[in-house]
Amino acid sequence: MTQTALDQLKALTTIVADTGDLTAIEQFRPLDATTNPSLITAAASLPENKALIESAYAQARAEGYESDLLIERTIDILTVKLGVEILKIVEGRVSTEVDAALSYDTAETVAKAKELLALYASYGIQQDRILIKIASTWQGIQAAKILEAEGIHCNLTLLFGLHQAKACADAKVTLISPFVGRILDWYTKAEQVDHYPIERDPGVVSVKQIYEFYKKHQVKTEIMGASFRSVDQVLGLAGCDLLTVAPHLLAELSKDQREVKAQLVALAPDHEAIAHYQAITEAAFKTELEHDLMAFQLLQSGIDGFIKARQQLDHLLRESFGLDAEIGA
Repeated sequence: MTQTALDQLKALTTIVADTGDLTAIEQFRPLDATTNPSLITAAASLPENKALIESAYAQARAEGYESDLLIERTIDILTVKLGVEILKIVEGRVSTEVDAALSYDTAETVAKAKELLALYASYGIQQDRILIKIASTWQGIQAAKILEAEGIHCNLTLLFGLHQAKACADAKVTLISPFVGRILDWYTKAEQVDHYPIERDPGVVSVKQIYEFYKKHQVKTEIMGASFRSVDQVLGLAGCDLLTVAPHLLAELSKDQREVKAQLVALAPDHEAIAHYQAITEAAFKTELEHDLMAFQLLQSGIDGFIKARQQLDHLLRESFGLDAEIGA
């Protein structure tokens, strides 16, 4: 029997489900799963998760939280509870994101990461099954450096350029998530191009550049391509360490019969490059980010989007439990 493209891809790359939808995770049985504020908000809107929401709210109240802090705590508990449910299905890890509003505050990001891990621990989940997801700002990367030094594994998200990837390597983070589709979207609009052949797709090319740099310099940080727009983009990165893929694309791959070959192959280490490598400084990082209009715009818009998604969840909770009326009483 001919293997599907998804089966062949799983032999080359670790496939991760990019969703908070428990039914979809159950269907495709990935090794790991990733969540973000947008996915958590979408999951919270599903009728089957009503009990999780009510349980999170009840726990936050029982802990003594009130007013706006009650909502914030409910969101954190709900995020972790959903992660716990995901971990009942997947064998590996779940990525849980720190509030994007903290993306430019190193100390607050570290504190929030530890809060989330404490919640997981209270539900009996081992720390090694959690990846703390943090935006790839300079401050976020420094927070990850602190956490990694304490044995807390991190997934650096909203990554759009090699300068961010270098800083993550210097921080010895566990995993990075370079965004493929959002890079394509930006260039499609900026260059007014309808279509790129996959070998010239700007998002695919960006991840390949990072992959080659990491392997050449023997960087241990794993690369997980994210934010895909098409099956072709996913298959264009076959052989990457990990790929996190949305359920609708996993469904397409499960029906696709084409032959899948590795598009990324680890290069031999370049010992001269390793010997001469210098860590990127904060000043150099900021300069490169400011001169890369695509990365600069997408990093900020990504943070803004995740903040907005959390605000939508905030509104959903207030509405569900009549919190505004209660807080105003």
